[in-house]
Amino acid sequence: MRIILDAMGTDHAPRSEVAGAIEALKELDSDVEIVLVGDQETIEAELAGHDQIPERLSVHHAPDRVTPEESPSKVIRRNPESSLVVGLELHRDGAGQAFVSAGSTGAIMATSLFTLRPLPGVDRPSVATILPSAGPPVLLLDAGANVDCKPHHLVQFAHLGNIYAQVMMGRSDPRIALLNIGEEPGKGDELTIETYQLLCTEAGLNFVGNVEGRDIIKDVCDVVVCDGFVGNAILKFYESVAQFIVGLVEAEQKGKASEGLDLDRVFRVLDYAETGGAPLLGVGGVPVICHGESTPKAIRNALKMAVRAVRSDMVKHSAQEVALALGHTSREAS
Repeated sequence: MRIILDAMGTDHAPRSEVAGAIEALKELDSDVEIVLVGDQETIEAELAGHDQIPERLSVHHAPDRVTPEESPSKVIRRNPESSLVVGLELHRDGAGQAFVSAGSTGAIMATSLFTLRPLPGVDRPSVATILPSAGPPVLLLDAGANVDCKPHHLVQFAHLGNIYAQVMMGRSDPRIALLNIGEEPGKGDELTIETYQLLCTEAGLNFVGNVEGRDIIKDVCDVVVCDGFVGNAILKFYESVAQFIVGLVEAEQKGKASEGLDLDRVFRVLDYAETGGAPLLGVGGVPVICHGESTPKAIRNALKMAVRAVRSDMVKHSAQEVALALGHTSREAS
């Protein structure tokens, strides 16, 4: 198995990518290889700072990189030799079974749509992110790929989240919830009211109704569905609160005994780097999107997530879910 890693995506590229790849290969099975895509001279200079370079780590030259300021829809035309575009094309052509990048989410989304194509029946692929809760982690989608959505898009997100929760998170009958401003069926705007009605009659989903933002952490659902505008706001707020809590606990415990509090566990639960990345679901491949500020630890865990997705045949399972349940919800062509 070969994983393609955009080595020029993070704010500290390629330092985080190189270190993360080396760490990942220490923990992954011996059949896994990682290809670093980016400026070869820059990557090799970074590799020179490491004592031991795994044989399963290689470099594929791509002289350019995508900057956050570039228009996502114009990346392929204007920057065809960027590490992001070259990496996704390598994935599309079978040179690697998954693609990991901490580059621009919009650019990864747009380039994935062009190179990997949506699965038949999927109108809008979705970014899914894992959030901590009082129980097992919760999958939230969409986390920012689709700002303007129609009700049938959210139904598709529910199906994509349903199969991901089963295959990747081990939930046998995932509880699907719709994020809203109240639990009652009539609450919300036109989008959520109509989506609620559709989900109530949608076969193959264990729909448990509306949930409010405060409920996400209460272990009342396994998958939370919303549009990308709301989802991204939730994700960013989660990240800021997690950082605030970690800082608060560290300040309170400084110089004190922990009194039985497992601080390492608290920090692991709240640390986004433990998950590593967010998969783009609904395309004919396995793109994993990382935070621009990703540390080597985050890159390592994103690579491990990509390997699990490949070994679990995530694309095949998603395509089957789409074929069985999403055909009648695809409206874009009509």
